[in-house]
Amino acid sequence: MMIKTLSLGNPRAIPAVDREAIRSLVEPTLAEDVRSGDLTASLIDPEFRTEARLVSRQEAVLCGTDWFDEVFRQLDASVQVDWQAADGDEIIENQVVCRIQGPARPILTGERSAINLLQTLSGTATTTSCYARLIAGTRTRVLDTRKTLPGLRVAQKYAVRCGGGVNHRMGLYDGILIKENHLRAGEDIAGILNRARAVLPPHTLLEIEVENLTELEAALAAGAERILLDNFPIRELERAVALNHDRAELEASGNVTLDNIRTIAETGVDFISVGAITKHVTAVDFSLEFTT
Repeated sequence: MMIKTLSLGNPRAIPAVDREAIRSLVEPTLAEDVRSGDLTASLIDPEFRTEARLVSRQEAVLCGTDWFDEVFRQLDASVQVDWQAADGDEIIENQVVCRIQGPARPILTGERSAINLLQTLSGTATTTSCYARLIAGTRTRVLDTRKTLPGLRVAQKYAVRCGGGVNHRMGLYDGILIKENHLRAGEDIAGILNRARAVLPPHTLLEIEVENLTELEAALAAGAERILLDNFPIRELERAVALNHDRAELEASGNVTLDNIRTIAETGVDFISVGAITKHVTAVDFSLEFTT
């Protein structure tokens, strides 16, 4: 049973994705499906025009409309898609989310690629909203990770925003997260933080992972501004928040589920990172129905 999703307000407030990023994902998506041409669609009269509607078969948070549109833009720009809902909107079972008009051939050719993208991104947004709803009213926010599906990093992080979550760094190039293996391969906490500050561009994320309260104290003493608490039990999270006393932003991470996220949030951490929202994706069920 799906948990009712969080009301997300005006979807236009969600930062958009660069058009080139959308195009560059749709292009290989079509290439792997169409390659030299759609053999089945070639049986249809090229002059035949049709109308179709896309129906949601379940409650969800819609996400991926620009990617859906781009599929048909690349196949035939004369295909028109009229959306009845926007990214970030809650949709219900059997709701018509868009209507499509145009030549039948490109609509048939693009159907699967367009729905694959929409169902995956809507699945990411929907799962994110389930987690976000459960911690509503606390100071804590749901944070994503780099545990995304290959090739879908930009799109899934956009979907997280549509679902009410916030983004961590996009990749290795736009932020520093010092983890256990970095420490084992380098210096102590104070030393590696100082080295990071020496090379860090302005306004770039710098975060360090700690595994116990002793390491937390060392990170705080070294002036860390953001600290990841890795697999801390609830009582240790409570002690970490008290010890921190709002000196640094705290992120809880590890074994987060729908059953325990509220308890974790109530410790007072600033963020809870949830890898499941992007790696354990359950696609939303959509169906394209021809009406003429």
